[in-house]
Amino acid sequence: MALAIAAAFPAAQTFAQSQSMTTAASVIVTAGRLEQAAKDVLADNVVISAEDIAKSGAATIVDLLQQQRGIEIARNGGAGSNASVFIRGGNNSQNVVLVDGVRIGSATTGGATWATIPLQLIDHIEIVYGPLSSLYGADAMGGVIQIFTKKTAGALAPTASLGVGSYGARQLQTGISGSISDKLSFSLNAAHTEAEGFSVTKPAAGIYSYNADKDGHKMDSLHAKVNLEVAKGYDVGASIMQSRLNAMFDAGPSYDDRNVQTLETLALYGKGKISDVWTSSVQISQSGDQGYTDASYGKSQIDTRQELISFQNNFAIGKDVLQVIAERREEKVYATTKVLNGKRKTDSLAGSYIFKQDAHLASASLRYDHSSIYGNNTTGSIAYGYKLSDALRVNGSYGTSFRAPTFNELYYPGYGIASNKPEKAKNAEIGLYYEQGDNQLSAVYYRNKATDLLVSTNVCPVEQSTHPYGCAYNVNQATMFGLTIGGSTVVAGVTLRGSVDIQNPKDNTTGLQLARRAKKHGSLAAEYSIEKAKFGVETVLSGQRFDDVANKKVLPGYGLLNLYGSYQLSKDLQVLARWNNALNKDYETAKNYATAGSTLFLGVNYGFK
Repeated sequence: MALAIAAAFPAAQTFAQSQSMTTAASVIVTAGRLEQAAKDVLADNVVISAEDIAKSGAATIVDLLQQQRGIEIARNGGAGSNASVFIRGGNNSQNVVLVDGVRIGSATTGGATWATIPLQLIDHIEIVYGPLSSLYGADAMGGVIQIFTKKTAGALAPTASLGVGSYGARQLQTGISGSISDKLSFSLNAAHTEAEGFSVTKPAAGIYSYNADKDGHKMDSLHAKVNLEVAKGYDVGASIMQSRLNAMFDAGPSYDDRNVQTLETLALYGKGKISDVWTSSVQISQSGDQGYTDASYGKSQIDTRQELISFQNNFAIGKDVLQVIAERREEKVYATTKVLNGKRKTDSLAGSYIFKQDAHLASASLRYDHSSIYGNNTTGSIAYGYKLSDALRVNGSYGTSFRAPTFNELYYPGYGIASNKPEKAKNAEIGLYYEQGDNQLSAVYYRNKATDLLVSTNVCPVEQSTHPYGCAYNVNQATMFGLTIGGSTVVAGVTLRGSVDIQNPKDNTTGLQLARRAKKHGSLAAEYSIEKAKFGVETVLSGQRFDDVANKKVLPGYGLLNLYGSYQLSKDLQVLARWNNALNKDYETAKNYATAGSTLFLGVNYGFK
């Protein structure tokens, strides 16, 4: 794979970044919690543009993320099923996910509930790799994924999309956005997706799991956002999003098992330019992750909620920026299992400095977090970049991070231990970046060493009578290191894109490979445009993985071939077609859980730019 990319992409960027993305990716927000020119961002990153999302034909955000470098996924079935996203070999709970700056995720299981995030309401996505706890606090060990919903700026205009596909898939989105006046703009969007699906389990899953029925899903989602300029340089606004997913799953042959999950976000914000050098912003936000399970083994309800107040100040010092951030986050849990009910507060203070002088780029950040449950944690990072030429830059960085124990790891009966500590990690990396016209290349080597990992173990420091089957405990160490390469170029009118990850996600305690993570994975793609039409081919490749920590259950490697095309009927109207898994590859990302076979998607987009 590495030799193929070296030959095909003499200078390249990332799989997600197509030629059309140059403008969309010119400014990145997530890496420094402020707008930065992409060429000045020291953290490794990927931007998935609105065009990439539109032509992807992806049913879910997980399908979209599966194609990005540095990312692997595991899912218990098809769209609507529980999924995990691994960044650079880290766990699903070791990354932070934001929607328009609002943090989402479950306080009991850790990490985002990916199936509830409505892809149809997303404008673009920023993925920033590496430790970002010094800016975002707990859990930003592998990276941060920020999802930006439909924009409010521009002329008032409607959008709509309609699509149908295999397994009875149907998608519908409609919305309107833009400026009502010089001072007021808004966005309002709604979407519905559904599919009849397929059986998420295979017969080998056993009698207590397998059910031959189709496991379909339905999801309805709504998003609204408004921005008002109250005075020159001063804006206030609000945003709200809600999605409700009703998805079937398998837990035996005799019951119609299903999950009903709801994702909610609400944010109020204000920002203003206090002076020529001082910009201030405040955001009050709330997110909810609610889940109801009706299964053969019983019914349960778990609702988790996060409330965050963030006060951020940026001070311009010439070309440099000094940043000061104060935050308070409160997590709450309401569950059928009463012992999980509770709350915890985290107060945080952070500062960063971004330096830019001639060919030199640098940044440093430090953050202090105090939790009412797990105590104090201080994290920091430092990075330096040097522009060898206008096109070529080399970066180096070092940072620390931590992950907070979940409510399950602290309090779940027979599993949690209240004295469990946060996981901690130290990451060092060096990268080379090249960009000259249509030719782009990035190559990054990283080494992330984690300690005090919370894993399920049979040896518990508590009474066996209360934890007879083991517990969650800080016993493991792991090292995630590897090389990630991405690139794009244009040859004879054909845009070539690709990425490869060569990594070793290793459990240092056992010497074994971390579960569901491969040592090699990557992607290759080619796209050709002729007048109003575009045609493309993509491959997604993954090496062998193991489904368990003991490395006994093998998940064979796989390669997927996807084909797509689109035609611009008019300025505002586009038709597209996509053929995913064209070779009908039978593969698994979780043992004995099925994945979609060869699928066809046909869609129409109106008003998308």
